[in-house]
Order: sequence, then C-alpha cells, then structure tokens
Amino acid sequence: MMLKLPAADNQEDVCLDIRLAQQDDLRGIQRCARAAYEIYVPRIGKRPAPMIADFQDQIARELVHVLTDGKLIAGFIVFYRRDDHLHLENVAVDPQFQGLGYGVQLIKHAEKAALDSGVDAVELYTNAKMTENLKLYPYLGYSELGRWQEGGFDRVFYRKVLNN
Repeated sequence: MMLKLPAADNQEDVCLDIRLAQQDDLRGIQRCARAAYEIYVPRIGKRPAPMIADFQDQIARELVHVLTDGKLIAGFIVFYRRDDHLHLENVAVDPQFQGLGYGVQLIKHAEKAALDSGVDAVELYTNAKMTENLKLYPYLGYSELGRWQEGGFDRVFYRKVLNN
C-alpha cells in the first residue's frame, strides 16, 4: 500500500509504503520500538512490553507491517485476528517521524485489514501511564472497555466497531 505522506524536518513529501515485514527488517523494527517506547520507561518503572516483544517470531508469523520509505523504517504495527475482532498488539512510530500522521495511517491500515478479513471490530490495549494514547484512541473512535492489570502492567482496553 503506497501512501504519499508528509516527510520529517521540512523535507519534501515522500511516498511511503506499508508492507508486510521481512526478517531483514528486524533490526529496524527493534530500533524503532526502542526509540518510540524509551520515554515510557521512567513512567512505568520498567521497559514496556513492546520493547521486549519477540519481533523475530512475529515477523515469521506475518503479524508485523512496516511503514518505510524503501530504506528507513519510520514505524510499524503488529496485529492479528482474534475471535470476532482484529487485535492490535503494537503500533510504534520513530520519534523523528511522530506528529506527521504515520501512526494514524498504520492504525487505518489495520482497520482495513480487519474489514478485509471479515471482522468489523478492532481491540487493543495501552499502558495506563502512556497518557498520550488515552487521548488518541478515543479521538480515533475507540471506546474504553475497562482497566485492569495484565502481565504486570496497568492496562486500558479499547474497542472500535468499524463501519464498512
């Protein structure tokens, strides 16, 4: 899926591609995850789950999609079908590309994949201390399902029913 999106740092707009990740993307995905999530370590008191995810396995299972300009991975998303919905496991954008709408484009990509696979809902969770996300997901149409502790983290769960 080719997208024309704004570039970072006052550069010209560029065409970016969202595609299924390959094993040679592993280091770029790991770098992006570290950069995107490191600001949360002091808030949470430990590395968030996305920083320690087994991306090699997720890539092998075709769960990871990357947003790239052909060379550099600007962001990625991890999602899969679960029961009656698509589960959005992780979305990250490298800090140098944040604020340009890349994360929203990745989420829209997952929502389209949900509809294409025959499900009409997306569910996700975020850490309660990732306060930016607590504003973003409702803005994107996600409704809060509840808050509870899971995997040693305080999580906030969301669901969005998609309109065709």
